Amino acid sequence: MLAQILWLELPGHHVLVAGLGIPYTAVTAVLGFVWLIALGTNQSRSVPMLGSGTDEYRRVIEATFSVFGLFAACAMLLKIDLARGLLAVALPLGLFALLATRHLWRLWLRGQRSLGAYSERALLVGRTADVAFVAERILKAPDAGYRLVGAAISAAQGENEASSLSIGRAHSIPVIADPDNIVEAVNRHNIDAVIIAGTDESRTALRELGWALGETGTVLVVASNVGDISGPRINWRPVEGLPLMRISLPAFEGSKYILKRAFDVLTTGVGLLCVLPLMLLVAIAIRLDSAGPVFFRQERIGLNGKPFWILKFRSMYTDADKDVAGVLDSGMRVFYKAKCDPRITKVGAFIRKYSLDELPQLWNVLRGDMSLVGPRPQINEEVALYDSAMNRRLLVKPGITGLWQVSGRSDLDLNESVRLDLYYTENWSLAGDLTIIMRTVRAVAKGSGAY
Repeated sequence: MLAQILWLELPGHHVLVAGLGIPYTAVTAVLGFVWLIALGTNQSRSVPMLGSGTDEYRRVIEATFSVFGLFAACAMLLKIDLARGLLAVALPLGLFALLATRHLWRLWLRGQRSLGAYSERALLVGRTADVAFVAERILKAPDAGYRLVGAAISAAQGENEASSLSIGRAHSIPVIADPDNIVEAVNRHNIDAVIIAGTDESRTALRELGWALGETGTVLVVASNVGDISGPRINWRPVEGLPLMRISLPAFEGSKYILKRAFDVLTTGVGLLCVLPLMLLVAIAIRLDSAGPVFFRQERIGLNGKPFWILKFRSMYTDADKDVAGVLDSGMRVFYKAKCDPRITKVGAFIRKYSLDELPQLWNVLRGDMSLVGPRPQINEEVALYDSAMNRRLLVKPGITGLWQVSGRSDLDLNESVRLDLYYTENWSLAGDLTIIMRTVRAVAKGSGAY
């Protein structure tokens, strides 16, 4: 309706359909009604995807473009003189409003779920190691909507039964059942979801458990042993009643990489124009704070192991990169950072905390050495320590920001940092990149984990 008012100034104009004059207000109402139906039929409000992941946003975008494509096709086939400007305004305006309000509701829902509300009471079932692994992931993502009530442990031979299971350093969950009395525990503790950690259970056991839980209204969730693979690479194909999970191999070239490069160039070009005044202020502050150049150039390793020169605002005293060993207590290591680095200037500490030192890398993105989103580029001495798994970080362009940066930055341990980078390398999507960029703004504003 807002698009109609903006384009046609006032409601009341008519459109000719088969010789009849139909008010544009009626057309707008039909468009809105069909739009709402499409959002529903495309399952954009499906409960399992609300609050986390990018699937909700993807389904909203798909439904929106489907509706406007349908209206445009109908207008052409039926020779309806529909104001193109109306659709041209309603599409971006409506899509932006939908995504923005969905995001605001998601922020509210995440806050509620962090307090334990609007979450399913979950029981974890499996071996000790599998339960601990899945529990750790769930505890790190309260927005996923699961509140762990307890666990049902399959004790391995020689293991003693425990009353609770420690998860990391700060959490533990009680062991409230064993795999033989899951239904009883579900009824006793009012469980909403039973999560099978690992897939050691036989098909018969899972099927019978599903039947039993069906009578209680409890959802059965299976956490596969195949980890760190995103939804778009997974396809299910039933063969004679047997669900086969087909996992597509990760691709590192093709049309989606061309689209990523186009997105990088367009966004970076606009971004550079917007941050130029800020970059000028940072440059002045650096010159006033300490002697030396404003910019810092260093060789980093990029796509397929090819070296390039990265550009940053100088945050350390001149020639500080020659004294790396002097600030490390245990020799060179991957993702090395010192929390109290004496080489950092006063202005350098500030621009590092809020990642302002990274702004000149927008030029690296325009040159094609880097992407807006990707694993952080490292120096040759770090890359020399890579194992075969970490070498896969080099299969995509390094980025200014990435999954590692928005998940804790330098506060993460080595294993978690590597896992996040490898997950991004093999499962990235343009929608995921947009999400990471939005999360980057929040992470930078907090300033945590940066030093």
